[in-house]
Amino acid sequence: MAEEKIVNAAPEEEQVQDTNELRQIRVEKLEALQAAGNDPFQITLAEQSIHNAEIIERFEELENTDVSICGRMMSRRDMGKANFIDVRDLTGRMQVYVKIDEIGEENFADFKKWDIGDIVEIKGFVFRTRRGEVSVHAKALRLLSKSLLPLPEKFHGLTNTDTRYRRRYLDLIMNPDVKDTFVKRSLILREIRNYLDSQGFLEVETPILVSNAGGAAARPFVTHHNALNEDFKLRISLELYLKRLIVGGMERVYEIGRVFRNEGCDTRHNPEFTLMELYQAYTDYNGMMDLTENLYRHVVKAVLGTTKISYNGIEMDLGKPFERITMIDAVKKYANIDWNEVETLDYARKLADEHHIEYEARHGKGDILSLFFEEYAEKHLIQPTFVTDHPIEISPLTKKKPGNPDYVERFEFFMNGWEMANAYSELNDPIDQRERFKAQEALLAQGDEEANTTDEDFLNALEIGMPPTGGIGFGIDRMCMLLTDSQAIRDVLLFPTMKSLS
Repeated sequence: MAEEKIVNAAPEEEQVQDTNELRQIRVEKLEALQAAGNDPFQITLAEQSIHNAEIIERFEELENTDVSICGRMMSRRDMGKANFIDVRDLTGRMQVYVKIDEIGEENFADFKKWDIGDIVEIKGFVFRTRRGEVSVHAKALRLLSKSLLPLPEKFHGLTNTDTRYRRRYLDLIMNPDVKDTFVKRSLILREIRNYLDSQGFLEVETPILVSNAGGAAARPFVTHHNALNEDFKLRISLELYLKRLIVGGMERVYEIGRVFRNEGCDTRHNPEFTLMELYQAYTDYNGMMDLTENLYRHVVKAVLGTTKISYNGIEMDLGKPFERITMIDAVKKYANIDWNEVETLDYARKLADEHHIEYEARHGKGDILSLFFEEYAEKHLIQPTFVTDHPIEISPLTKKKPGNPDYVERFEFFMNGWEMANAYSELNDPIDQRERFKAQEALLAQGDEEANTTDEDFLNALEIGMPPTGGIGFGIDRMCMLLTDSQAIRDVLLFPTMKSLS
């Protein structure tokens, strides 16, 4: 047998390095095919009878059976009159044995001109090589699509982070783990829907272009509609329209969709991200805690097959009851400050100064409590934890706690020190809501670009009457990060927001 040679590029490509020269060589090959009446881009249909992973899984029953596979040629091992190539499809790679005696000299000569990256169809039978590898023995093959640009060099791969995000198509080809991440993301979304549908929730869609972007503390993107000659905003939340549907009698609704916040980019923030919000009539934030715990447990078990997950080597157990702690108790536990003893704004500011907590002149006592929580407590909340009973200053759409009007029936769900969800007993008092909007307008006038503006149509809906309601918003991208052990939000967004190169 001739000495085996691993080929990751056509021989003539080994002599040149410039991408433009490599491309020109491949273009000339394409032109030769077209001149001979074999233009691969004219092919409209291919036969894919099975995926590679299924062949491996079912080898015992498929051995010596004819199959037809399709995929991208990722490598070639040249042994003269016989070659081994690797063909990768959605499910993984398959080794293909191509022998000149089987396909004929002319076809074999054409095959030898194929390049790494070409899309191919292979028809043949399933067998196992002497080395024990499940393979396909080719009886016929066809070039389906010509790759005109070379793939990144095999052994170094595609490692530049910026290039990976900008050219996700290359990332998916060269890094199989990346594809696995996005397959898992799809499964996460499917299981969220499966669980909510089983609980009687109805999936709906609400506007993305809105006149009033409310429901969250965030700066919106602004655009202009030419036909109406009116400015619109991209939504920052799903909340206010979903609550309108509760008013309309749709008792359990949810939406999974993109929202847009004009903010910076970091490992956990992207200006465009996926949010899931749901609202359920006749329950409160305690009901939302139960739903959150059950939903997370269902999704993790369905997608990963276990209730334990590991992120950066830290194990989190969703099989145990989730901890519940008030914000005041969390600050007392981790900052050693009892906020029940903080009776005045001046004393709150004094404590902030002593602990080097930066605050603004507009901040009230409750705002400063939240700043203490963020500084001292958040990083300790690794295991699943509900932090409850937030100050009213930071919760403009939430019901007050009975007997304690400075605080509201709200929780944030934390894992790994991250906020994963935010939920309320929803405010359904239109008079109180109007006053909260007025307070937000005052903050806006003081320069708070994240403050809400008054939404008169939403207030009108509340005056029609909204039942007691629990609501929650989930950060889908952070959930995907945790369940795929991904280090940055861009790793779970197929096409993250990037600064233009021009």
